Amino acid sequence: MPEAATYALPLTVSREALLDGGSDRRFRSLVGDLFTISARMELVREHLARRLGITGPQYSLIVAVAHLQGQTGSSVGSMAQSLHVSSAFVASETGKLVRRGFLLKRVNPLDRRGVLLSIAPAGRLKLDRISEEIRALNDVFFGSLEAKAFAGLSQAMATLVDSSAQVARRLHDLKTTAQTARRAIA
Repeated sequence: MPEAATYALPLTVSREALLDGGSDRRFRSLVGDLFTISARMELVREHLARRLGITGPQYSLIVAVAHLQGQTGSSVGSMAQSLHVSSAFVASETGKLVRRGFLLKRVNPLDRRGVLLSIAPAGRLKLDRISEEIRALNDVFFGSLEAKAFAGLSQAMATLVDSSAQVARRLHDLKTTAQTARRAIA
């Protein structure tokens, strides 16, 4: 059996702030941890969504509406911005949630072209029924964070949301360029 050749992965980052003594090992560990946390957050979201008989993204939508609706309701645009998704996605999914009785949709009196979303009475009842479970899961998931660590994590995540949007745009542009090049060759 041939012996495995020694291989060292080239650095996966070049910014000094992300290197530890010239090594990207801590960075790679962070990325692995973020993937693990993401998968576990999705597991929790899917569990809570199943309890309500809806999809994970729909669960995120109704929770966001509940937090953002205030006295008058929340616009599709503000929901899309809050969840970092398209307005078309919010419109499509909230339409399904309106039909299922989770949400109410009414014309925005300040801009008759838009709509305002709010939690329907049946949606409130369903959310109230699982609120203790939501709280318990969140308390366990984030319970190891002290106030200072929570504030730092919140700030870091907001920063990463912004920079990850730049990466998503870059990847979209690369995909579009590659598709255009393939069509030009064909």
